[in-house]
Amino acid sequence: MLWCRSVSEPLGPSFFDRSVLQVAPNLLGCVISHGAVSVRLTEVEAYDGANDPGSHAYRGMTPRTAVMFGPPGSLYVYFTYGMHFCVNLVCGPQGQAAAVLLRAGEVVSGEGTARCRRGARHGVDWSGPARDLARGPARLAVCLGLGREQNGWVLSAPGCAVTVRSGEPASEEALRTGPRVGVAGPGGEGADFPWRFWVAGEHTVSTYRPAVSRRRR
Repeated sequence: MLWCRSVSEPLGPSFFDRSVLQVAPNLLGCVISHGAVSVRLTEVEAYDGANDPGSHAYRGMTPRTAVMFGPPGSLYVYFTYGMHFCVNLVCGPQGQAAAVLLRAGEVVSGEGTARCRRGARHGVDWSGPARDLARGPARLAVCLGLGREQNGWVLSAPGCAVTVRSGEPASEEALRTGPRVGVAGPGGEGADFPWRFWVAGEHTVSTYRPAVSRRRR
């Protein structure tokens, strides 16, 4: 079900205070901004807490996942693989952990700043194709300048520097679903958890790679 919205309307708590499987596809086409950079979302994944073995919060609250149990519209930013941050938007009623991972999008403003952030590690502006600037969750977080400091921010709080606005929603015909990226074992079954959502034909959508289960030796 598509959310009825006006273009460029800020999304408030009522938008996020719904099932994660409603919020996730409705975020496609929305624009998230932080400072000078804005990204139009083209790919997301849903994670449904206690109902989802692929979710960080499947086994309950921990210091890492406490933000997921907070107000709808909170930012859950986590560190992964010892080098990357990933950005999620908390949804559903407070106390029930669920969140949407922002996987990819198109930089629609602040491209120069985004390139500078992508190349900061090497001290030069990143010179790759624009389609790859925010193509993948780690790249998206870097472009937006989101990291550990923003974890727990609430979009509706006064003075919050991150905004999410409605844009042109994805049409029903262009909406695609499939298995999530990097989820192995329970929660990774595409038939049971087709919870990755993307817009068909968008050049910024990341390449799907199935997870590989690692066996202990």
